[in-house]
Amino acid sequence: MKKLFILLFGLPLYLYAQNPSNFTPASFNDADRLERIQKAIPVIEKIYKDFAVANHFPGYAFGIVVDGKLLYKGASGYANIEEKIPATTSSMFRIASMSKSFTALAILKLRDAGKLKLDDPVALYIPELKGQGLTRDAAPITIRHLMSHSAGFPEDNPWGDRQLADTEKDLLDLIKQKISFSNVSGVEYEYSNLGFAMLGYIIHKVSGETYDVYIKKNILAPLGMKGTTYEYTEIPKDKFAYGYRFINDNWRKEQPLKDGIYGAMGGMITSIDMFGNYVAMHEAAWPERNDKENLPVKRSTLREMHQPSRFISLNPNYTFPSGKKLATTGSYTYGLRWMMDAEHKKNIGHSGGLPGFGSNWQFLPDYGIGVILFANVTYAPTTYINTIVMDTLVQLAQLKPRQTSVSPILAKRQKELVSIIEKWNEPAKVFAENFFDDYPVDMLKKQSAELFAQVGKINGVQSMIAENQLRGYCIIDCERGKLKMSFTLSPENPALIQEYHLTVE
Repeated sequence: MKKLFILLFGLPLYLYAQNPSNFTPASFNDADRLERIQKAIPVIEKIYKDFAVANHFPGYAFGIVVDGKLLYKGASGYANIEEKIPATTSSMFRIASMSKSFTALAILKLRDAGKLKLDDPVALYIPELKGQGLTRDAAPITIRHLMSHSAGFPEDNPWGDRQLADTEKDLLDLIKQKISFSNVSGVEYEYSNLGFAMLGYIIHKVSGETYDVYIKKNILAPLGMKGTTYEYTEIPKDKFAYGYRFINDNWRKEQPLKDGIYGAMGGMITSIDMFGNYVAMHEAAWPERNDKENLPVKRSTLREMHQPSRFISLNPNYTFPSGKKLATTGSYTYGLRWMMDAEHKKNIGHSGGLPGFGSNWQFLPDYGIGVILFANVTYAPTTYINTIVMDTLVQLAQLKPRQTSVSPILAKRQKELVSIIEKWNEPAKVFAENFFDDYPVDMLKKQSAELFAQVGKINGVQSMIAENQLRGYCIIDCERGKLKMSFTLSPENPALIQEYHLTVE
């Protein structure tokens, strides 16, 4: 970068030019945040216990992950009713469709290594699929379509749950017989276990290792999840949480399904102790920063997984379990679900359900908290209760999101604006070329005269609140009131003021 030694406010201008090495990550500003979360734990524990009893969970285990650590964990009931083996946080539960994000992550890791592209046609790896679609003009099905449930396959939860042990040959034979489509590709979201089985096959085709071997070696082992597997016969009987169905006021044991190609969509078996490491990895992707990479995949790749890929729904009147109503929008990412509410809380995670099991994990990336719940009863409503737990944690602990850092250039432009907004006599040369066309000086002077006549002279200026590195606002304390000054900077380097607003607060 060319250093421009132009002094403004006592510092050379080049120090304000945007440079990745000068970036300060977002952070939490409340010092006793962890203490408040810990005080809420007894309430959380009771919520889980009461819900488990009311919904006939034979056993369950839960974990609360905060700032990349399994802060608290608990379990109750039985992993094996017949032999009275208690459920613990080391009990191995089948987590069903929570497995999908591992498969998606493996695909992304192969993408990062240059082994495939997300927009590759699936037919490059599964020739039997070539030319298949609902209509002749349907777009070729891509890997991205499979990862975001938009390949045009029908929703297949009841059917898919029973295919877990199918072999790769069974999958290819099914495709050869032609798939029945519900939509054209790339247009609609529709949940497809078949699509994730195909992703498992692609992992094998590209890496030379079956999907489970590749995931164990490249994701699970580096995370310290070596005991996590897809085949229940590999687990000691005193560790495996057997699945049950509650029928006629009693629990019926479900026969565990062996691992096969559909395990890529729902076969993983793990414990809270180990899965906590996985949630911690996702939390560790945030905030963006310059620290050295130390995760099995790049932090940017994890953050890519946390972005909406395929729109699902808009609910203008979503009712939270607490009774609170907020508009929400939901999407599917790559192997994860994404939801944002009208308070701008982003919730990311996934549920899982199979005969004998129900599970859910979710986390709020901007708040650094996540919750996990495993239960060994068919389709246990774990998402519902985890949503209650998450909402309760935020409310009881009075949690706030990370505060975006104020960039040096944003702070500098704030000082410059404050110094001229009362009079606008000698506008500084810190404005983009559009500014005075959009905000004529006569208009600015008139507006300022009216506002300051109302609130009086400036007494002080509060700290800048950054919305991002180039946009934000601050509150100006005046003799008889307050003003809110907001502005946006241009993409030039150093960035200049392109938009400005001053209003009574």
